[in-house]
Amino acid sequence: MVLEGFYVNLSHKRSMYAVDPLRRLRLLLQRLDTHFNTDQLFHEEMTRIFSSLNDLHANYLLPAPFNNASAWLPFTVEYCRDQGRPTYLATRVLKSWFKGTSFKEGVEIVSWNGVPIARAVDVAGDQSPSGAGNLAAQKAFGLFSLTARPLVVLPPPDEEWITVGYRTSRTGKLQEVRVAWVVSEVPETSDIPPRGISVVTSGIQKIRKFLFAPDEDAPFWAEPLGDFGYLRIYTFDVDDADELVDQITDAIRKLPQKGLIIDVRENPGGRSRAAERLLQVISPTFPERRIEPEQLYFANTPLTLQLCKLQKDNKDLGPFGGTPWIKSIQRAMQTGAPYSASFPYTSAEDCNVKDRLHYPGPVVVITDALTRSAGEVFAAGFQDHGGKILGVHETTSGAGSNARKHSQFAAYFRKARKSPFKRLPEGADFLLSFRRFERVGREDGTEIEDFGVMSDYCHETTRADLLNNNADLIKRAIAILKGDGDATRKVRPGGKARSGRAKRRRARR
Repeated sequence: MVLEGFYVNLSHKRSMYAVDPLRRLRLLLQRLDTHFNTDQLFHEEMTRIFSSLNDLHANYLLPAPFNNASAWLPFTVEYCRDQGRPTYLATRVLKSWFKGTSFKEGVEIVSWNGVPIARAVDVAGDQSPSGAGNLAAQKAFGLFSLTARPLVVLPPPDEEWITVGYRTSRTGKLQEVRVAWVVSEVPETSDIPPRGISVVTSGIQKIRKFLFAPDEDAPFWAEPLGDFGYLRIYTFDVDDADELVDQITDAIRKLPQKGLIIDVRENPGGRSRAAERLLQVISPTFPERRIEPEQLYFANTPLTLQLCKLQKDNKDLGPFGGTPWIKSIQRAMQTGAPYSASFPYTSAEDCNVKDRLHYPGPVVVITDALTRSAGEVFAAGFQDHGGKILGVHETTSGAGSNARKHSQFAAYFRKARKSPFKRLPEGADFLLSFRRFERVGREDGTEIEDFGVMSDYCHETTRADLLNNNADLIKRAIAILKGDGDATRKVRPGGKARSGRAKRRRARR
């Protein structure tokens, strides 16, 4: 009912991935007593069905006891290119777990249960129910989830332990260490907020925070880097969007004004209203050009029409509630149009506040393939208003929709004479995309879903980035802010920047 009635990406995902989730759910219903007659088999199939949609905002959220448990290994693995060679390094490591071994931060991971590490990461990305639509996001998520899994949405590991092949230097002897999976409660991983967010990314971040940075809790970090400012926005998932915008604006005011780096890598999303309201502070074309919020549209169905009517004054759906979408959905009942007209989620007035601070220097935004949801709305809006994106991957995740949980939909329909919703057992829930973003400005009408936000410039992560606080990435960003030669040329992922002369030589050859 919720997939057919609310899921805005249903036809989109059916076409892109050749899947039929409705048919699989009906087969599941018929086979409950034969093929899926245990809790584990049932949960696995439900997870597979939702995962087949490749939608970061379409998740089956498992009931107790899974929703309070996480599986983890006491280290993380990250990718870089070291002297032109693809390399996987152990980065954060709980040293007490590896006493008597040479395993530590900076060792090169070579194999994973006897499988070459690059292949193991690809398999994890292929099999993960991450909703990673594009290839960059799929690979990034395969690596991201290799050592941490919130069981509310990801299946538990099949193996009891991992045998990690590693070496301490490039030419060093291959060694192995066996590391057991740990399953425990991790604070807040089951606390899924009532707003669109990547549940998987947020859950893994909370596991990492629990293991490696238990005292860090701020949604952003700001610091001066000589003549330039650096701002890392970890999440837009906050209770008070106004407070976050004010705090970040104050932090920007105190930073050097010659140039600003804003880093939203691994940002799982949260409040897109906060993301869009920040654009007036950093957009290179503001105030000459007003900030235009991204637009959202529904799938045209009787249930979305009923939702908009029941919540026509609910500011949770937009500055004018659900009212703006009603007429277009009513017309679609006659014309058969698949989608409604588009309207903003964030108030244009809030995005164009008189006397709000506007940063005077150049700004560059850094993204990766784990930048998701409201993080992507922020990056897209910045680019749509003349800003430049420096990506460590070709594109962002492609989570370009507005999502709600089944329990939230049920709350929207409490005023209905006869609600179609039933309470789910043991705290089970669904998360579904019910509206999709489309971009404005130079990318007017383009979707973010699956395709993400393409980078203007690309930087391949280096060993120094992983082990020395993003040293090379920051240098590249500063060079772009300064307008230095090679740094401002567009670089194809996996390739090198070419001067005009080099391109002409190549063309002659």
